[in-house]
Amino acid sequence: MHPQVIKDEPGNCPLCGMALIPLGKPSASHSHTSKNEHSGHHHNDDSKEVFDKHEGHHTGDFLNRFWVSIVITVPILLLSHMIQQWLGFSITFNGDKYVLLTLGTVIYIYGGLPFLKGMVGEIRAKAIGMMTLVAIAISVAYIYSVAVVFGLQGMDFFWELATLIDLMLLGHWLEMRSQMTASRALQSLVALLPNDVTVVRNGEAIKIKLEELQDGETIVIKPGEKISADGLVLEGLSYINESMLTGESIPVKKEPDSKVIAGSINGDGSLKVKVTAVGKDSYLNRVINLVQEAQATKSNTQNLADKVAKWLTFIAIVVGVGTFTYWYANTGNTAFALERMVTVMVTACPHALGVAIPLVVAISTTLSATNGLLIRNRTAFETTRKLSTVIFDKTGTLTKGSHAVEKIIPLTNEYSANEVLQYAAAVQQNSEHHIAKGVMDILKAKNLQLWKSEDFNYMQGIGVKGTVNGKKVLAAGPNYFRENSLSLPEIPKEINQDAETVNFVLVDNKVVGIITLADSIREGSAQAVDELKKMNIKSFLLTGDNEKIAAAVANKLGMDGYLANVLPHNKQEKVKELQAKGEIVAMTGDGVNDAPALAQADVGIAVGSGTDVAAETADIILVNSDPKDVVKMIMFGKLTYNKMVQNLIWAVGYNVVAIPLAAGVLYPNFVLSPAMGAILMSASTIVVAINASLLKIKQ
Repeated sequence: MHPQVIKDEPGNCPLCGMALIPLGKPSASHSHTSKNEHSGHHHNDDSKEVFDKHEGHHTGDFLNRFWVSIVITVPILLLSHMIQQWLGFSITFNGDKYVLLTLGTVIYIYGGLPFLKGMVGEIRAKAIGMMTLVAIAISVAYIYSVAVVFGLQGMDFFWELATLIDLMLLGHWLEMRSQMTASRALQSLVALLPNDVTVVRNGEAIKIKLEELQDGETIVIKPGEKISADGLVLEGLSYINESMLTGESIPVKKEPDSKVIAGSINGDGSLKVKVTAVGKDSYLNRVINLVQEAQATKSNTQNLADKVAKWLTFIAIVVGVGTFTYWYANTGNTAFALERMVTVMVTACPHALGVAIPLVVAISTTLSATNGLLIRNRTAFETTRKLSTVIFDKTGTLTKGSHAVEKIIPLTNEYSANEVLQYAAAVQQNSEHHIAKGVMDILKAKNLQLWKSEDFNYMQGIGVKGTVNGKKVLAAGPNYFRENSLSLPEIPKEINQDAETVNFVLVDNKVVGIITLADSIREGSAQAVDELKKMNIKSFLLTGDNEKIAAAVANKLGMDGYLANVLPHNKQEKVKELQAKGEIVAMTGDGVNDAPALAQADVGIAVGSGTDVAAETADIILVNSDPKDVVKMIMFGKLTYNKMVQNLIWAVGYNVVAIPLAAGVLYPNFVLSPAMGAILMSASTIVVAINASLLKIKQ
């Protein structure tokens, strides 16, 4: 199959001799010999351009040759004696057989050239395959027909030769078109980027070409415009449609300090954005690189399909020669024996087998990426269907990784809960601490007024203080009382000190309230754990936090267990321990602290933070940081594998039935002609292509 030859064999294309840089193919030093050897390799833009031009050239070439061959086929059919006998008409004139020979020679050379070149390429690469099989079949038919024209007893095969070449060209065109459509779905997103961009230079908003845009510049995104580059929002508020990039169906709120992605579509707000990545460094381009690399690397199932296709080619040649020998020895009819041999070779062409897996790979990888699942390792992706245990890192994976306010408790009748919050927020507003961010978030959520503060002072490891409404206000943790040799106020029993961070609010040196904060659990965490249970997959929590916090989170989510007080460098050992018990383990983490564990796991899943797709040790990256995507990924892995198996069963099963029929086992009750063999072969290819295209991600 031509596209596979391109991707798997560096050098020249076997069809046209054009120099190729195999797209996404890692160099020898970067080959994926094991699941842990990821190079982060990216092909350059020139290789992508060469490959795209090359694929487009051949797709169009097959179609052009098909139409020209169809035109030549019409007079060949009209001049063929067998067709005339079948349809009951006669067209004869002096030299008609030489006209037929001329037309047959033209279609053999012009229409059959891709297959003849393909055979030469396969022989040079020592990878005998379907091109060789097709080339031998049409060559045998042509040479025998030429011999008949010049006196050999028998009936020529020119009409079978012509229809066979027509069907092969059409089949190859359909196959390549399907593959190009699948692999280019992401690249088409690049074309959606705007040609022009509004940039702020010297305090003035001007329009420039997108390619002139530089990192660090400030751009203006107007309502309804497409985002032209990755960046950070400086000013404005809007909701952005990122569905074509991350699979997130609901528009995402963007405000100052939010990240935006090139290719997404702005809503009805106006934004000022600081550019952080343009061109090849952008999220979109890195996603395309990852997808193309994943499509170029082969999984175990694809390797199996390649081996079957190779053996089927050898079997077809041996059975073809054996068929000729058998029928010639038993009938003495050279024409019939040759017809059987050609039919066997045409029918057995493992085209469907060659398309079966690569097409599923191309479609599944593209579908995954447009739904926020980036596959870096195909073999690990296939392993997802066998998972028995999923380990979740707590902070940033099952939890949001940011402290949110849990409780606001007034300790006197002087101040309400809202007033306690407002005093705390007033002194916290100038701090960058995670407690300050949690307090400011809840103030904004409650839509309360932010009071002014003066004389701000940050006390490291203790808290913050300032003057609010003429009063001395302090927001501090328990350390404040220890440092000042004061007795710690009594903490209400409703506060779980093992799971919550306690912050006291003092006004004029009097404790007036307590604010507690905790790392909040992500919305999708409980549903993800529940879905895994339904799939008989165990879930474990892995964290550096203490036993009580780990137990609280694990129990709240209904997980099978937890591993607490685990330092980053010990996480890998915990994965090994489970693997030693026979578990097939997936590790889900942030891809930074969890790198050794991600590499050790059978499937390493990095939870991305929107635009960070450079988790080198992960096999799969979840762009949306949503635990439910782990479930989605496992389900899609199973669906993808099922499609591969269905296609393999169909492709192999078709040959098991068709080859004996082509060899003539039912003769004289049933005889499969070369043309009918070619039709069946093409039909089987179309069936696997349609089956692959039905692959969908369940939301």
